[in-house]
Amino acid sequence: MKKIINEPDQVVQDMIDGLIAANPKSLKQVPNTFVVVRAEASVPGKVALISGGGSGHEPAHAGYIGKGMLDAAVCGEVFTSPTPDQILEAIKAVDGGSGVFLIVKNYTGDVLNFEMAAELAEAEGIQVEKVVVNDDVAVEDSSFTTGRRGIAGTVFVHKLAGAKAEQGASLTEVKAVADKVVANVRSMGMALTPCTVPAAGKPSFELAEDEMEIGIGIHGEPGINRGTISTANEIATILTEKILDDHNFFGEVAVLVNGLGATPEMELFIMNKRVHEILGSRGIKVYKTFVGEYMTSLEMAGCSVTLLALDEELKELLDAESQAPAFRM
Repeated sequence: MKKIINEPDQVVQDMIDGLIAANPKSLKQVPNTFVVVRAEASVPGKVALISGGGSGHEPAHAGYIGKGMLDAAVCGEVFTSPTPDQILEAIKAVDGGSGVFLIVKNYTGDVLNFEMAAELAEAEGIQVEKVVVNDDVAVEDSSFTTGRRGIAGTVFVHKLAGAKAEQGASLTEVKAVADKVVANVRSMGMALTPCTVPAAGKPSFELAEDEMEIGIGIHGEPGINRGTISTANEIATILTEKILDDHNFFGEVAVLVNGLGATPEMELFIMNKRVHEILGSRGIKVYKTFVGEYMTSLEMAGCSVTLLALDEELKELLDAESQAPAFRM
């Protein structure tokens, strides 16, 4: 295992320390937790947004804390759901009196632990709502989840629900936007190489030098097909057409071409070129495009494609200001 770390069991805290050192005016850590919050923590009268999950997907989720996006992120151990007590501490830290909204990726541990924390918070008089993101069209069930997995489309939920909350919307209104995004966002990914969880010390799966896996999950969960590596155009076509077959996309969309940790931007832009060609051939207009690393899988080489169908409300929220370190607009 080759990694630039200190002790494997200290990677999450070391990462949080480094993140806050880079953003000392905007981020802080809740003591004795792996919870990162806005420097001002709770904002009176504003619905607070929390996301999180296992670490190893940076900049998700702590990189999306800031005005216009999240108020807190709960960082579990690498590829491990955060515990209910940590999530509860995050809820209490950011509650400004107007309720707290949880954005949860559809993995069994995440869903169960966030739901338990929500129940504990409600018992203390805090109003909590949630959305479960399940944008991955590759598989219906996997080793980590019942139903579809939540992957890079989660970033659009952060952005648009966060923008709605920043406008002063109610908890019900924020949830309505998040539900709309989840209903209209679809993603699919692929990998060229595995990744290594620091505590494990060896790759989570194996791929031959000339192999790729289509539909793989962000924790290395099996995809739908493993075969000989194809060209960028062929890969982009497979991913994009699978997404288009799953949802009735028309009008305008937002595109997210996401790197999984070890894919050069050159290759992501080549993928993006083909995605745009396919959408154009179907009469679908691209309103805005994002290319880069938004939800990674440690050092996995590969990428995902996400499409979000837009209406006028979602376009306005997508364009709204964000001061999150990993998503400045």
